[in-house]
Amino acid sequence: MKNQTTKTLVGMGILTAIVIVLQAFASAIKFGPFSITLVLAPMVIGAALYGWKAGGWLGLVFGVMVLLSGDAGPFLAVKVAPTIILCVLKGTLAGIAAGLVYRLFARKSKLAGVICAGIACPVVNTGVFLLGCLVFFLDTVKAWGAGAGYENVGAYFLFGFVGLNFVIELVINMVLSTAIVQILNIIEHGNAGADVGSQGA
Repeated sequence: MKNQTTKTLVGMGILTAIVIVLQAFASAIKFGPFSITLVLAPMVIGAALYGWKAGGWLGLVFGVMVLLSGDAGPFLAVKVAPTIILCVLKGTLAGIAAGLVYRLFARKSKLAGVICAGIACPVVNTGVFLLGCLVFFLDTVKAWGAGAGYENVGAYFLFGFVGLNFVIELVINMVLSTAIVQILNIIEHGNAGADVGSQGA
């Protein structure tokens, strides 16, 4: 039991570091007004390996990194508290959703679990973000849309605000699905082998 706890802590430490590095790197890659999110894959891996709480933790770290990287700067300049809440909440809920969805579908197929979790993660992340924008920043987003030449705020949301980012994030997760399953198999089989070895000793 202690050995398994140590492995979980080490695994989560590695994934947390990956999330931090990837988000710091991705903050320079922009499609539209916001940077692309590359951390959803390690969030799905963590949620699949260690459960929805682990997914929530990795999502929380992602949200904090969005704030620290300056990606949320335009919103912080308008309203500080709602921006902090929104960044933390969207990442955390996306990680939790990935864990719960994986557990639901992986009972029948690990690949189906990863694919569905890979869909749920960006959907929840983007969905909560858009909902937060509607609640806290609608006037601001309307002004940004008008400045970009959009008469309709809905069209700006879809085509100029986060639409392309969402599609890219979803495609990345789908492309990486098979690789994520292979990673899970290697880690799980490696842990199983280590457990057998320790029992034999």
